Amino acid sequence: MTGPGSNAPESDAPPRVRSDAPFLISFAILGGAYVLLVLAMLAADASFTSPRHFWAALQSREIRYAIRLSLLTCSLTAILSVWVATPIGYLLSRYRFPGKALLDAILDIPIVLPPLVIGLSLLILFQTRPGRAVQSLIPITYEVPSIILAQFSVACAFAVRTLRATFDQIPVRQEHVALTLGCGRGQAFWMVVFPEARRGLLTAATLAWARSLGEFGPILIFSGATRMRTEVLPTTVFLELSVGNIEAAVAVSLLMVVAAVAVLMVIRIFGLERTPGRSL
Repeated sequence: MTGPGSNAPESDAPPRVRSDAPFLISFAILGGAYVLLVLAMLAADASFTSPRHFWAALQSREIRYAIRLSLLTCSLTAILSVWVATPIGYLLSRYRFPGKALLDAILDIPIVLPPLVIGLSLLILFQTRPGRAVQSLIPITYEVPSIILAQFSVACAFAVRTLRATFDQIPVRQEHVALTLGCGRGQAFWMVVFPEARRGLLTAATLAWARSLGEFGPILIFSGATRMRTEVLPTTVFLELSVGNIEAAVAVSLLMVVAAVAVLMVIRIFGLERTPGRSL
């Protein structure tokens, strides 16, 4: 505003708005470089093999066994991960208690540790006296249960993070209303919170399944890579490479890519994209 006696002309023109184009273009270039890298790797895999090699890999008795065992162990691991991660994620989301920060850090250890270290730790665990006592009842090391345990050790951590974020987004007020109407804490959880968390549960299960499918290091150390016994798809890639059968290794790798993309599409369609407030 100009003061009295001022000869400065007043302007009614709106303030000049800077273009967002440079900002968006720079971000698109940086992000696009990584997307192009991923696409280039997939294109290289696809160009290295052929439908004939892919079909020959599927005809292999060992690879068909690895496919069946991978589907079985990944599904069991996903179910077990969600079953265990649900109470952990709920307690971390709703309660404050001594040692909560320490527990939160412990749950991140399987995410940040090298996979080989996790496998070695599991192997050492079952060489201790309690571990040998368990193995006297149920054979675990270098058997199929060891695959599930190795996958679960890592996948459950991702499920916990997903479900904690899910419970954080559900208003506590809904539970309080249920409690004032006479429900117990358990009834309020199963009748109010659990139905609201169904998309988060689906996301946690699919993430755990996808993470289990790609697990290799802990399985190699803790379960071994024995044909027709503890061979899953990642170890199949390793075994085929070790004998120089690169075409079969690439074919199995592409099969895992297709499975992973299908699972991730389930997450995008039924999980994350339906969460309100995710885009501008």
